Amino acid sequence: MKDTAVPLSGFCATHDCVFEAKGLKKEFDDGRVQALRGVDFRITHGDFVAVIGPSGCGKTTLLQMLGLLDVPSGGILQYRGSSLPDLPDPSAYRAREIGFIFQAFHLLPTFTALENVQIPMFETEMTAADRKDRAIELLKSVGLEHRLDHFPAKLSGGERQRVAIARSLANGPSVLLADEPTGNLDSENTKHILELIIRLRREQDMTLVLVTHDLNIARMASRTIQMKDGLIVSDLETTPTAP
Repeated sequence: MKDTAVPLSGFCATHDCVFEAKGLKKEFDDGRVQALRGVDFRITHGDFVAVIGPSGCGKTTLLQMLGLLDVPSGGILQYRGSSLPDLPDPSAYRAREIGFIFQAFHLLPTFTALENVQIPMFETEMTAADRKDRAIELLKSVGLEHRLDHFPAKLSGGERQRVAIARSLANGPSVLLADEPTGNLDSENTKHILELIIRLRREQDMTLVLVTHDLNIARMASRTIQMKDGLIVSDLETTPTAP
């Protein structure tokens, strides 16, 4: 592995630059808790970045900043050259640009798999027929064409995460943000889900930022950002291993 961290000398304006941060901070409890202490990084189109570190180091907070689930307390954070905190419609950004995959799945229990996948599409102008067709296509792509009308309680953990992955792709995002996506799965399902995420990222030419505490998962990425106490302590380009 080689260290590829480069000090920021100004914000990149190239088409390939997806995220860029300088001096990014996040504080809670009136500054008594500093989750991010001023981090600098760039993420370019097509990157598969694993963010690692112990619990409480700031990695999930960083992911939430990228997805505009929270806003910085200080510093600069840009998406394709535009300031993320200043976007006029954060919900539109999340719906159209970002796909989220969480450890806890977050499926609505009273909706079928087919209905859960359609939920993000209500932010678009798609017709009901188009939403259904798109959801069927996505569930087929994750191997769940035989589970369309099943409710989450009738699905295994691995199947629920597949539904969540299909939902994350509903609006054709350019970026996938995954927070411990296999944390609730056994080793066999973990392998299958990681293979699926990596394949879909490659096929759909997406940028993937994945938070994990598992070094074996991090080794599948092409770049690893290690965090400690709200700081980035290393940023390494790696040779990915197979799931």
